[in-house]
Amino acid sequence: MTTLALPAAALRRSVARNYSILLLLAGWEALCRSGAVPPALLPSPSAVLARAFVELQDAGFRFQIGQTLIRLLSGLTLAVSFGVPCGILAAQFRLGRLLLEPLVRLFAPIPKIALFPALLLIFGFDHLSRIILVLIDAIFPVLLAAYYGARAIDERLIWSARAAGTGAGAMVWKIVLPAALPAILTGVRIAVVIACVVAFLSEMIQPGDGLGSLMIRAARSFQTVDMFVPILVISLLGFAMDHALALFRRRVLKWTGEDS
Repeated sequence: MTTLALPAAALRRSVARNYSILLLLAGWEALCRSGAVPPALLPSPSAVLARAFVELQDAGFRFQIGQTLIRLLSGLTLAVSFGVPCGILAAQFRLGRLLLEPLVRLFAPIPKIALFPALLLIFGFDHLSRIILVLIDAIFPVLLAAYYGARAIDERLIWSARAAGTGAGAMVWKIVLPAALPAILTGVRIAVVIACVVAFLSEMIQPGDGLGSLMIRAARSFQTVDMFVPILVISLLGFAMDHALALFRRRVLKWTGEDS
């Protein structure tokens, strides 16, 4: 009985956390079934899910998902790998702050997708140009989160560590990084959303392979159900990644008392 109760409790928690999504899907399904919108223009969620299930059996479709994931995860990993150290180091030194803040104010508002044609010309039409596009767009929330998270640390912690003889490297690793970790993980969650959008958008602008390319091809052929399948898949990928990060955040940051 206890074994059965655990999955049931987990299911109830999952529904409680995502009830707004279920309401949205239910409203969408009801709208389509009412006949208010022609199926050729807006297919029902059940039709899209059924088509997605069929497509997932196809190795070619799974290959397209893999192409998008390579670009998304590679760009996101690079954004975190560069953004966190740069943000923390800039927060520790006055020169770093003087260099970082003007650059962020100048380049953060620029729509990075406008640079995509130049990236295609420089790095080619394969993975690299798309990975760099994801990197330069997703790095800003990570960089800023690490920077402001490190700057918000109580200076008394820094003074106490220095008085105890803690070196600069150990101070960053043992004090600054743990204290800034809640802000950094928030920045990474924002970067995940941006990475999903940018990877998908780059494949739409320059079709070749990937989920965005599949969506554009289906739209050009007026295959509306097939058009919504890649949108559904990229949404589920982003949802799964965000959920995994939220679980990781709760486990790692138990000491803060946060529940996010």
